[in-house]
Amino acid sequence: MNSGAYQLLIEISKDAKMTIGAKGKLSFDKGFYVYTGSAMKGLEARVARHKRKDKKLRWHIDYLLNHPSARIIEAKLFRSEDRQECSLNQQVIGMSGSEIPVVGFGSSDCRRCPAHLVKAADLAKVRAIIE
Repeated sequence: MNSGAYQLLIEISKDAKMTIGAKGKLSFDKGFYVYTGSAMKGLEARVARHKRKDKKLRWHIDYLLNHPSARIIEAKLFRSEDRQECSLNQQVIGMSGSEIPVVGFGSSDCRRCPAHLVKAADLAKVRAIIE
């Protein structure tokens, strides 16, 4: 099965300002972030695309990952024919100390989540959730 959801554990190594598509110029603090996405076809290809630096910038996450201070530390796949993206994202949002850095980031079409990018206060807790 090559469909489902994924979570990217991202490190931003220093405070950064960047333009995120139509959202405009935004600031991201140094730290660890979790991005939750889905691909109901081509799950592995989607995650591989996110890992590449040379790509057309299409989604919010593409702009963030294109910045020199951003890198993917881990990628976790959740294979399923059902959409699990929001329930996985809600687990990260519910962690103590987590923050929504940009309302609507990666969730333009989502009515359940304030964003699909979450800044995490505790790397160990994030790893426990996405394991």
